[in-house]
Amino acid sequence: MEVLTPRVYWAQRHKDVFLRVELSDASNVEVSLQENILHFRAMGHGARGDNEYQFNLEFLEPVYPEAKYNSNQRQVDIKVKKQNERWWERLTLQERKPVFLSPDFDRWLDESDAETERQTKDDENGFTLGNNIRVESRIRKDPYVGLKKGYLFMYSLVQFLGFSWIFVIMTVRLFVLGEDSFYDTFDNTADMMYFCQMMAVLDVINPLLGLMKSGVFPAMIQVAGRNVILLVIFGSLEQMQNKPVVFFVFYLWSTIETFRYPFYMLACIGIEWKLLTWLRYSLWIPLYPLSVVAEAVAVIQSMAIFDETRLFSFPLPAVLGHSLSFSYTLQVYLVIMFLGLFINFRHLYKQRRRRFRSRKRKAQ
Repeated sequence: MEVLTPRVYWAQRHKDVFLRVELSDASNVEVSLQENILHFRAMGHGARGDNEYQFNLEFLEPVYPEAKYNSNQRQVDIKVKKQNERWWERLTLQERKPVFLSPDFDRWLDESDAETERQTKDDENGFTLGNNIRVESRIRKDPYVGLKKGYLFMYSLVQFLGFSWIFVIMTVRLFVLGEDSFYDTFDNTADMMYFCQMMAVLDVINPLLGLMKSGVFPAMIQVAGRNVILLVIFGSLEQMQNKPVVFFVFYLWSTIETFRYPFYMLACIGIEWKLLTWLRYSLWIPLYPLSVVAEAVAVIQSMAIFDETRLFSFPLPAVLGHSLSFSYTLQVYLVIMFLGLFINFRHLYKQRRRRFRSRKRKAQ
């Protein structure tokens, strides 16, 4: 008789393994753990209709011999506790993944994200011990948390006011002057953009000091990349300052930040505005690649000017020539720029997926 196997989806945390068996209206469910092998058998409606389905899974590392499961009309959920709190590189002892097994992307987290989730639960929720005895945290409460939140709120407020000022000025001038506003954007907004981008260095310093739980490397890529464009391409070349590309770069930057920093402000005081949350995690999808394309256009336009002026050229020995144009460095920088786009786009996508996945779970 043919053995029918259901679809099984899995995810993990440092302490637990989660299995979701795609079997609706399951009955006579049998779940057992023997010698680190999970045995499952049940009647239900699966891929081959109403039949008996079963499977066995030998786990990569030791688990406790008790498995908790819950059956509903749609599926059977199984939770297995690891004996050692550690991250597994795969689920099963055998290296080749069983054909019926797939990742459960509704629960899936990377190791670093799972660690952040665990620390957040420990810090904010504490845990319950014995007969409803609440222990607020295993980690001593930070006495400076109010001061830190106040600082982050004020920093986000200052950045919001600066970038929103740029955004409003450029929008008004665009409606009043039309295309003519493209050519003097730098003269009208550069001072405020210099201020905001110098302040943005704190986006890298804050997570380094543990004031924010965010990635240092993605923030460094964005801040360093923008400052190269602002200081080297626009700031050092007067010929670039009256080009339309300045308008598009500044307008895209200010649009993104006008919605990002208010989100951080409200998070500091424990307030969430759903529309703002959606904008913060969605606007970057079209705007971030467009801003990188605009920056790339600025770099390409500046190459001929650097070749002509020999600004920032590298002196060479007489036998090799007089100097090496800075435009060669910019060609390398273009490659790095699009590599940074890929890294940050992946980082932002993971943030968005994690954010809205957790909101979906709360709604359920």
